Amino acid sequence: MLLIAAVVAAVSAGNAVVADAAPSMRDGLAALVQRTVDAGAPGVVVRVGTGHGPPVELARQAPWTTADHRLRAGDELRVGSNTKTMVATMVLQLVGEKRLGLAEPVEKWLPGLVPDGGAITLKMLLQHTSGLFDNTDDEEVLQSVFGLQSRPWTAEQLLAAGTRHPALFPPGEKWSYSNTNYVALGLVLEKATGKTLPALFRQRIIEPLGLKDTYYGSPDRRDLAHGYEPDAEHLKALIPDLPAGIRFAGPEHDGHADVTGVDPDWAGAAGGVVSTARDWDRFLTALLSGRLLPAAQLREMTTMIPVDPANPPAGSYGLGLAQLNTPCGLVFGHTGGIPGYRSDLFSDRTGTRTAEVFVTEQQGLLEPDLGAAHQALVTGAVCAMYGKASP
Repeated sequence: MLLIAAVVAAVSAGNAVVADAAPSMRDGLAALVQRTVDAGAPGVVVRVGTGHGPPVELARQAPWTTADHRLRAGDELRVGSNTKTMVATMVLQLVGEKRLGLAEPVEKWLPGLVPDGGAITLKMLLQHTSGLFDNTDDEEVLQSVFGLQSRPWTAEQLLAAGTRHPALFPPGEKWSYSNTNYVALGLVLEKATGKTLPALFRQRIIEPLGLKDTYYGSPDRRDLAHGYEPDAEHLKALIPDLPAGIRFAGPEHDGHADVTGVDPDWAGAAGGVVSTARDWDRFLTALLSGRLLPAAQLREMTTMIPVDPANPPAGSYGLGLAQLNTPCGLVFGHTGGIPGYRSDLFSDRTGTRTAEVFVTEQQGLLEPDLGAAHQALVTGAVCAMYGKASP
């Protein structure tokens, strides 16, 4: 569920003002952003930096959303599974400090909590080769994902929701994305340091980088952009085999449910960070340029395996970081999907060029026209990042 897979002077509905950017780059991105909104996206935020001059920032929204929230380029947004890149960074920092080892079994840190934990290493968790069932596909967790039940989830409970299902394959046999892996890694981080996960995010990433609008855990929704999903009728049309009674909770209008108030506690270490395009740009730049990790650990993070050997375009995955081959060049980063928010956040190999694309909807991207517009926007942002024309 989590993974479906320049300066702005003033922004208002359907209107963005961008300064100090190459007009052709700005105009091309603005057209792609508007196409995405016209295709049905409630809102779009884009930030692109070429490493030369100020970045381009754009924010546009559908007119029907303006009564809920006026979208700005600097608004907070849920980054979903991009959280995994931060978690992996902290794990690798501890590896560099000799406090964790990639070859260590998870059983060492979480005794009795992970079936076959003696055969599952921390590297397998980071790389999604553990074989563990994805806890967000558990029926009980799914109720919280859709906001149909509101309950606090402990990390141990989220881990149990994944491990009570049979493993998908023996540890290390192949790749399969599972949020359970990162819930386990969040617990390992707490065990290894004696600190809470929110404190670790602050001390190891947020405060050193000066990320003023990024946080993990207890939300402050003052500047959180509203997120939406299709209402029950439209959702059923997009996902015909959706279990009976499953719909997104939240106030409904204009064919959508406003899911901003749905508690994302269930996401945990797999997807619980809120950030901005600007803050995430700073994080990716610091990470890929080597400011956050020793060289050996950055090499480990960027050593990739195919997601699907039979389908190379599907990309490859390292340790909490993905690599995609786009029409304009390789990018490194991650994607995130959490109800109300989709994020595609990328950098070049050195952290010099960056592209962040947010859409304030996730499941709606299954609609063919909107999905195509979104893909064209992501491709266009990456091409602009490289100073190339979008195909």
